[in-house]
Amino acid sequence: MGKIILTGDRPTGKLHVGHYVGSLKRRVELQNSGEFDDIFIMIADAQALTDNADNPAKIRDNIMEVALDYLSVGIDPAKSNIFVQSAVTELTELTFYYMNLVTVSRLQRNPTVKSEIQMRNFETSIPTGFFTYPISQASDITAFKATTVPVGEDQMPMLEQTREIVHKFNSVYGETLVEPQILLPDNKACLRLPGIDGKAKMSKSLGNCIYLSEDEKEVKKKVMSMFTDPDHIRIEDPGKIEGNTVFTYLDAFSNEGHFAEYLPEYANLDELKAHYQRGGLGDVKVKKFLNNVIQEELSPIRARRKEYEKDIEGVYEILKKGTEVAQERAAQTLSEVKHAMKIDYFEDPEFLSEQIKKYK
Repeated sequence: MGKIILTGDRPTGKLHVGHYVGSLKRRVELQNSGEFDDIFIMIADAQALTDNADNPAKIRDNIMEVALDYLSVGIDPAKSNIFVQSAVTELTELTFYYMNLVTVSRLQRNPTVKSEIQMRNFETSIPTGFFTYPISQASDITAFKATTVPVGEDQMPMLEQTREIVHKFNSVYGETLVEPQILLPDNKACLRLPGIDGKAKMSKSLGNCIYLSEDEKEVKKKVMSMFTDPDHIRIEDPGKIEGNTVFTYLDAFSNEGHFAEYLPEYANLDELKAHYQRGGLGDVKVKKFLNNVIQEELSPIRARRKEYEKDIEGVYEILKKGTEVAQERAAQTLSEVKHAMKIDYFEDPEFLSEQIKKYK
C-alpha cells in the first residue's frame, strides 16, 4: 500500500504564521519530497460549522481565503488534492458508523476536546457535532487511508482517538482501515507558536495572529508590538529568553543566513540570545531583526497570492477537481467499510442468495 497524507484546516478565517510553521511549510516539503503517492488537503467546513452553526456565512466567506492561502504557500494542485469537506458526503456516513465504536466517557476524556470546550465556554451547552469532532476527524483520515497526518502537538490526542477507532473497527469487522501515524514539526518552536501577545496559542479568535496575507506594513506593526520580557526595562538589563515571544519566533523562523544578511555582528541565534541574557541588547533591535526575517519568508507568499487572486475562477476549478478526486476515493473506502460491516445489501449478491436459502 502507498504512503498517503491527509491534513487540513477549518475555514474560520485566513491562515496565520502559526499554521505556516506548524504545518503548511512542512506540507509543501512533503509534497515536493516525492515520498508520497497521494496527498489530500481538506478545507474542513463541516467541522467548522460544529461551533459556527449560527454563522454559516463566516465559513462560506473563508473557503476561498483558505484555498488562496494554500496555493500561496506553495501547495501544488498537480501534486496535492485540495478539497471541501462538506462536498464529500461519504465522510458523514463514515462518522455515523464510527460513533458506535466510541463511548461518551472516552470523548469526555479527550484532552483536545476538553480544552476546546473550555476555550469556547461550551461547558454547559456543548453542541453534539462539536463533542463528536474526534470521530469526524477519524472519518476524514480513514476515508483516504492516510498513513501520515502532519499536525501540531495539540492534535495528538485526536490522532490517538483515530487510531483507537481503527483498531476497534478492524477487531470487530476485520482488517479494513489503515492506522495513521502522526508527523510533528521537526522544530520544537513550531509545535505551538504563541500569539504576539505572549498567550500560549496563536488564535484567530484571540486576535493575536500574524496572517500570511497581511501586507508588509501591518506585519511590521505587529512584530514591533510583540510581547517580550516585561522585566527587561532598560537596554542594559539582563533579559529572559524563556517565554519571550520574539525569541520563540526567531527559533521558528531564523537561520544563519538571516544573520549574515540582516545582523552580521552575530554569527547565529545563540550569540544573540547570549547577549540579550547578559544585558546590553534592546528589544527594538531584536524586533527589527525578526521583522526582516518574517518579511523575507512572507514576501514570496504574498506575491503568489496576488497572482492567484487574479484568477479566482481557476482557483474554483482547482477546488472542484480536488473535491471530485476526494469523493471518488472516499466512496471506495465507504464501500469497503459497509462490506466489512455486512450492510452492503444491494451490492453484495450473497445477501439475496442467503435470504432465498433461508426462506426456502
